[in-house]
Amino acid sequence: MSGTFWTGSLNEPYAFGARVGFYDTTLRDGEQTVGVVLGPEDKLELARGLDALGIERIEAGFPRVSEEDRRAVELIRDAGLSAEVWGFSRAVEADVKALVELGVGASVVESPISDLKLEALGVDREAMLERIVYAVSFAADQGVTVAFFGVDGTRADLGFFETVYKTAVEAGAREVVVVDTLGIAAPEAVADLVGRTREWVGLDVAVHFHGHNDFGLATAAALAAAREGARWIHGTINGMGERAGNANLPEIALALRGLYGVETNLRLDGVREFSERLRALSGYELEPYKPLVGENLFTRESGAVASQFHDPPAIEPYSSDLVGARRRIVLGKKSGLDSIRIKAKELGLDLDADAERGLLERVKELGTRKRGLVTDDEFRDLARG
Repeated sequence: MSGTFWTGSLNEPYAFGARVGFYDTTLRDGEQTVGVVLGPEDKLELARGLDALGIERIEAGFPRVSEEDRRAVELIRDAGLSAEVWGFSRAVEADVKALVELGVGASVVESPISDLKLEALGVDREAMLERIVYAVSFAADQGVTVAFFGVDGTRADLGFFETVYKTAVEAGAREVVVVDTLGIAAPEAVADLVGRTREWVGLDVAVHFHGHNDFGLATAAALAAAREGARWIHGTINGMGERAGNANLPEIALALRGLYGVETNLRLDGVREFSERLRALSGYELEPYKPLVGENLFTRESGAVASQFHDPPAIEPYSSDLVGARRRIVLGKKSGLDSIRIKAKELGLDLDADAERGLLERVKELGTRKRGLVTDDEFRDLARG
């Protein structure tokens, strides 16, 4: 494995071979994050950024939601992207017609299939199955590549799930999506359902996995799906989405490569910059300790860790350049003498041993009093005092 990972040999027995592509739904499912509104030009900018990251499939949106969404799909359709542009449709003829009118050649076609969802809608299984057959066959007849998307599939009766997916394929769906709408499936259950689905629809039909993060297991579930043969993994950047969000595609790519030896097309070194721009457009901040994109990822305050700062493999699982990050030392209550030495050298300050010890005491006192970090300017002032 690449020298940019320092994960040791523990995971080697669990490596696997797989061909995994990413289907990004930041522009549709990600925008469903509470309070987020992305305009057509915003979505075009983000689609270009996703394309530059190496995402193979971009869900441009649901054109029947609004005129703005329709315009966004038009802009992305005409942007000349390398990625495939996909649409989103319910099992409703008018939704499919909107995609056909826009010239979108591929789309997920969704329909709820759990009894809980069907009861909430007041529709029985047979009626929903008829809707699915009609919508999928209509879309296929119009030349649309359909991936059938069974909403709340992980809570559906397995017998009905099998019937629905086989019927959707018979009606013209060329691909199918295993959908964990509420994030309730353990990784082992996801692997089992993906494996069963592949058997039911046949190995010539690509199986996707679409997961949410309500139990904090979306990344683990996506990895389990990939191991079991899911060809496409759905998700968003930053894990955006309803409730606890969607599976986070960069985290999945990082784990696939660094822990399981599976290469993907996602360019990890561009994710942090894209993540920052997405945050600016969506108005959301992320935890500073967020994997891959968090501000704290390569930032060290602890003196014990700072003493090993010169040796990245000793204190980090992968190199900062892998994800386009900058390594840095910050100062505060937890600083040690090595922290002081590194920061002084960084700022061009020449200190003797006594000055370093005295400065450390003042830094720790200020950090404790502030309940936060000591800035570079504050450090300079303390060094002069």
